[in-house]
Amino acid sequence: MGRVTSDTTATDAAAQHAPEPPGAPPVWQRRLRRFGLPGRPQTDVRTRLVPAFPEPSGRLWAVFGAGPEAAARLTRWSAWAGPLLVALFAGVLRFWNLGSPRKVIFDETYYPKDAWSLLQYGYEGTWAKNANDALVGHPPELLLSPEHSYVVHPPMGKWLIALGEGVFGMNPFGWRFMVALLGTLSVLLICRIGRRLLRSTALGCLAGALLAVDGLHFVMSRTALLDLIVMFWVVAAFGCLLVDRDRTRARLAAALPVGPDGLARPDESVGDRLRLGWRPWRIAAGLCLGLSAATKWNGLYYLAAFAVMAVLWDVAARRTAGARRPFRSALRRDVLPAFGATVVVAVATYLASWSGWIATKGGYYRDWATTPEGRTGAWVWVPDWLRSLWHYQTEVYSFHTGLTTPHTYQSNPWSWLVLGRPVSYFYEDPKAGQDGCTVAEGCAREVLALGTPLLWWAACFALLYVLYRWLFQRDWRAGAILCAVAAGYLPWFLYQERTIFLFYAVVFVPFLCLALAMMIGAIIGPPGSTERRRTIGAVGAGVLVLLIAWNFIYFYPLYTGMPIPKSAWHHRMWFDTWV
Repeated sequence: MGRVTSDTTATDAAAQHAPEPPGAPPVWQRRLRRFGLPGRPQTDVRTRLVPAFPEPSGRLWAVFGAGPEAAARLTRWSAWAGPLLVALFAGVLRFWNLGSPRKVIFDETYYPKDAWSLLQYGYEGTWAKNANDALVGHPPELLLSPEHSYVVHPPMGKWLIALGEGVFGMNPFGWRFMVALLGTLSVLLICRIGRRLLRSTALGCLAGALLAVDGLHFVMSRTALLDLIVMFWVVAAFGCLLVDRDRTRARLAAALPVGPDGLARPDESVGDRLRLGWRPWRIAAGLCLGLSAATKWNGLYYLAAFAVMAVLWDVAARRTAGARRPFRSALRRDVLPAFGATVVVAVATYLASWSGWIATKGGYYRDWATTPEGRTGAWVWVPDWLRSLWHYQTEVYSFHTGLTTPHTYQSNPWSWLVLGRPVSYFYEDPKAGQDGCTVAEGCAREVLALGTPLLWWAACFALLYVLYRWLFQRDWRAGAILCAVAAGYLPWFLYQERTIFLFYAVVFVPFLCLALAMMIGAIIGPPGSTERRRTIGAVGAGVLVLLIAWNFIYFYPLYTGMPIPKSAWHHRMWFDTWV
């Protein structure tokens, strides 16, 4: 088990009264130490900039009879083998019987059909009213015409869905394939991100395993909606920024002078003046954030939050390296490149996602700039396609902000974390002898977008724990997790009059799993704890994880549309609001 500790530790009382070195924290931070805020660590600056990955123990492999060399080799391989095995487990769950139910469920009535239209025309055409039944008929029919239709989401996510349709055909397996693949890959990403973030392969794999058995992520991975695609690009961007952070701090550490004792020393010229150079991982993050916004607009909140977070990481790195004015240094040397690598790259990616609409002439509002209304105004010198696209975006914005049509399964964001109102994507009540029902009382088949309850309720406590770690232990990892959760959750409180749903929360579910893995690491206890403490902690953490796994298995029939007796279905409706 790797260490799960902050990069900072408390100083002793004597050090708190000693003269502060260059780059010392301000007075208000020193005063907060009496409330638990730790002081500046008295360690090698290079170690503070780039904490070493704890050397993993080979004791687990030794138990199975592996020699020291074999145990060391297996331990090294586990850094990738562990995440790959967890991802394989998640993939088997998600792809097993993926084409069931063989129906167009919930908002699959929009995105798979739009995706197929993009393959045919480059823009969204019009489908007949009975197109859903025709798609799953025997034989299936594609009742599509080239007449444009009004759509309110960018095309990137639909292009990805179209890849699966192009390979496997216009059927439930085909339109769900790419979403299931991205759901599986997101589990792999979280394993690797958790390993880098928490400095522990075991905790990284635990975070991925928790995501693999979350009901909401599971259902969304088996349904051709856009929100899981947004989630995948957000997670990828977060991972890219983590790699960029580590590499940037390593560059600063390498430039620091070394004292006679062999330890690196803070240096004002390095902290304030060193240019951090080419940062391809930050550009990759900008690309991923652009792809998230080009799938659904809520990706824009992550673009803003992650861009600010990345700059604050630069400020912290420069302060640790010895900068006297880290904010000013970051403003002069880091903000503009960061803006270009994230915002500019994201905007360019967003525009590129509309290439099909731009290159063709049949899309909705494609020729708006050539109409009498479009030829007036101060911006007539802008290319027609760009003015038409801008007009389209303003109309879509008006639609989203004005969407207040009541829906049976809409919910307030206050209730999301406790799973107050899940969304039913599909429901049937076959009689005995129909659709696999074998009981006289009749059966129920449902696909319910419900997070694994015990996982989500435990994650509520985990969020409080990481909030404590961020505020009082100055743990940047806890702050990063909170930033990612807040960017996907808090903006919805601005639109409480709008029709919104619990499944929007799938975007920040991976970060709930990271928070829970961090809390479980604390329950187990850090290295150096007594054997009794570690044993009790491991037992408690193991019981929690097993209960979460059992909870997923218990609700599995509701996630997959399996026929179960009506009485068994009622037993799983723990709250009236779940019906």
